[in-house]
Amino acid sequence: MTIDRDQDGGEENSMVDESYRRGFRDGFGDGQEQAKGGEEPDKDETSDDDDKGDGDGEDKDGDDKPPLYKRPLFWIILIVVAAILIISGVLFWLHKRQYQSTDDAFVDTHIVRLAAQVSGQLTGVAAADNRHVEAGALLATIEADATQANVAQAKAQALQAQAQIEQSEAQVISARAQRAQAVATARDPEAQAAKAEADLARYLRLRQLDAAAVAGTQIDQSRQQAASAEAQAAAARKNVANADAQIAVAQKQVKAARAQKAGAEAQIASAGVTFKHLDIRAPVSGQVVNRSVNIGSYVQAGSQLMAMVPDQIWVTANFKETQITLMRIGQPVDIQVDAFPAVHFHGHVDSIQRGAGQAFALLPPQNATGNYVKVVQRVPVRILFDGRDGGPDPRAYAIGPGMSVVPTVKVR
Repeated sequence: MTIDRDQDGGEENSMVDESYRRGFRDGFGDGQEQAKGGEEPDKDETSDDDDKGDGDGEDKDGDDKPPLYKRPLFWIILIVVAAILIISGVLFWLHKRQYQSTDDAFVDTHIVRLAAQVSGQLTGVAAADNRHVEAGALLATIEADATQANVAQAKAQALQAQAQIEQSEAQVISARAQRAQAVATARDPEAQAAKAEADLARYLRLRQLDAAAVAGTQIDQSRQQAASAEAQAAAARKNVANADAQIAVAQKQVKAARAQKAGAEAQIASAGVTFKHLDIRAPVSGQVVNRSVNIGSYVQAGSQLMAMVPDQIWVTANFKETQITLMRIGQPVDIQVDAFPAVHFHGHVDSIQRGAGQAFALLPPQNATGNYVKVVQRVPVRILFDGRDGGPDPRAYAIGPGMSVVPTVKVR
C-alpha cells in the first residue's frame, strides 16, 4: 500500500510540476505581449505560433541530414557512370584505331577529250549532251567532199602507174629479145675473127720456117681479114651490151612505175584514213559532256569538240603520311559521297603513290634553302569502287570527277 501511495504521490507531483512549467511559460509569454503592445494574444494566434514552432522544429530536424556526397547511393551512381564512360571510351578507341579517314578526297577519272583530226564543216552532231553512250557510237560527222575528190585523184594516179608498170615490163621483154638476137648475130663475126686470127698465126709460123713458103701479100691479106673480122665481132658485142642497157632501163622504168603506184595507193589509204576521221565516234563508254559545237560549225584539225567521262571512275584520296603506316593494297574502303550522304559505297585500295604530292608540283619546294618548318605531307591513294560486288553501283548515281568524298579505310 505504501508503494501505491508513493506512486500516486509521484504522479501528482509530476502533474503539479508540468502545470507549473506551463503556467510559467504562459506567464512569460503574457509579459512579453504586454511589454510590446499591451494586447492579449488570442488562442488562435497562440495555436498558430505553436504550429510555427512545430514547423521550425521539423526544419531543424531536416538540416541534420548528411550531405549528398556522404550518401552511399551517390558514390554508387558516380562509379557506375564513370565505368560506363571509361568502357565506352575504350571501345570507341579500339574501334576507331581500325580505320583511317580523310576529307581531302575526290572522284577522279581520265577525261577523254574528242578533237577533229581533219578540217571541215560539221554536217551532223548527235544530241547526246549529258547522256551515256556506248563505245563506237557516232557523235559527229565532217563534210567529205574534198576528201572524195582526193580519193578519186589518187585512184586515177594508181591506174596510170599500173599502166606504166605494164608498159615498162613489156619493154623489158623486148629488150631481152633484142639482146638474144644481138648475141646470135655476134656469133658469126666472132667465129670469123677467130678463124682470121688462126690463119694469120699459121702464116707467120710458116714464114719463120721458110721465108719463101708464104708470100708477103698472103700475110697482109690475112692480117686485113683478121682485123675486119675483129671489128665485126666488136660491133656485135656492142649490140649485145646495148641490149643489156635497154633491159636495165626498162627494169628501172618498171621500178619507177611501181613506186608511183605505191604512192598512189598510199594516197588512197591516207584518204581512207581521212574518211574514218570524218566520223567522230566515242572511243569508250561514258557520258558526253562539255559539247562546244553544233551542225554547220567549221572546225580545224586539232580543235576540241566535246569531252567524255568514262564509266571507269575511282577516288583519289590524299591521306596524311602518318595515316598510311598500316595501309595496304586490297584493304576494304567505305566511301561516302557528299552528294549522296545516305549511300555507303564499297571499294578497295588499288595503289599508293610512292611520293608526296608536293614532290610532283610544277615548282617543288627546296627545303635546303631558308628556314625549315616541318609540315605533314599528303600521299595520293587510289581507291576503286566495288559496285559489282554487292555494293551500290556508282554508275547508277550522278557521280563524276571532282566531286568530294570521304573514304574510310579499314587498316586493322
